[in-house]
Amino acid sequence: MEQGAWRTLVGLMTRLPAALDTQLQRESGITHFEYFVMTLLSEEPGHRLQLNELAQKANASLSRLSHVVSKLERLGWAERVSISGRRGAQAVLTDAGFRKVTEAAPGYVECVRGLVFDGLDDEQTRQLRELGEAMVAQLDRGLTRGLGRSTRPVTNFGLEDHENR
Repeated sequence: MEQGAWRTLVGLMTRLPAALDTQLQRESGITHFEYFVMTLLSEEPGHRLQLNELAQKANASLSRLSHVVSKLERLGWAERVSISGRRGAQAVLTDAGFRKVTEAAPGYVECVRGLVFDGLDDEQTRQLRELGEAMVAQLDRGLTRGLGRSTRPVTNFGLEDHENR
């Protein structure tokens, strides 16, 4: 049962992002991740957010986010602003970036509905949200334990140290 569920999930994780990227690239010249980052900024007061907080909301490493913000800066859609007296910087969506994300939104929403939500009723949509939340929580727990990372934290997970016996 797990194998079938896993293969279905892998199919979704592989095909859906590719389809969203294709649609956004074709219609707006941006990737799905770039659109997502700009959308997150567009929803914040002043269209700005601390880079580490933006990385967390975007489910991305700070390195990946920094790379994307640099690209958005080159395109004139975002700015990186140092915070006086504090460490770090904020990403700020420019007026041009806000226009870009606003122009891309209708096609994106239509694509998401056509690829996902048009095939679900209200109860299935509720279940999808609950399953997604449970899966993200489990993912976070696994990452905290060091699964799926290049280096795992050294821990004995409650086991006694055999050398000190």
